[in-house]
Amino acid sequence: MTKLEVLPVVGIREIAAGDDLATLIVAAIAADGWHLKNKDIVVVTHKVVSKQEGRVVEIPDEEAYRALVEDEAVRIVRRRGDLVITQTKHGFICANAAVDRSNVAEGYAILLPVDPDRSAHRLRMLIEEQTGTSIGVVITDTFGRPWRRGLVDVAIGVSGVTSILDLRGTYDAHGNELNVTEVAVVDEIAAAADLVMGKADQIPVAVVRGLDIVGQGRASDLIRPPEEDLFR
Repeated sequence: MTKLEVLPVVGIREIAAGDDLATLIVAAIAADGWHLKNKDIVVVTHKVVSKQEGRVVEIPDEEAYRALVEDEAVRIVRRRGDLVITQTKHGFICANAAVDRSNVAEGYAILLPVDPDRSAHRLRMLIEEQTGTSIGVVITDTFGRPWRRGLVDVAIGVSGVTSILDLRGTYDAHGNELNVTEVAVVDEIAAAADLVMGKADQIPVAVVRGLDIVGQGRASDLIRPPEEDLFR
């Protein structure tokens, strides 16, 4: 790799249920005067995917919101006041089961896609069909992190990209064998893409260019099995 680029995709309008998201992404890139290349990674915030898939729910009041959080969760990890840390049906540990009331009309909430990996795969197939390229797709959401302040975007859906770069058995520059090093490369891609998307700029898509990590990874590969979890 000689250079890494992160390119915002501007001009994508508000997404509604049933929209052709792949076509809107390809058209926005073309309108900006560039095009996708082989090995590009298209990074998409889950909110536009969820909206396209009709995962928007009306919540008339706080009681309805709390009930929705409980319904989307399979386990309550911790509670503190109004904050609830949950495990979702996908296996993600996050606040309020990722039920989000931002970037949506008042009185509504956005849920995660039912199967984000499948959503990523479907979007990749449609974009590849329209562009004749071989690309990857990463769907992201914003999560907090235990023991660290601040939020960061992570991958919740992956297609066509290696999820974890396993360096175990390789050696560092000093000749030391790496025994435990596994890099969550799709989370790094998600975080990098977020730098050009922004929460208030209405740029829900970016393209990461310059990586050569084509693979068959899934976001579900990143979920630590219970037998490996020291904190459960």
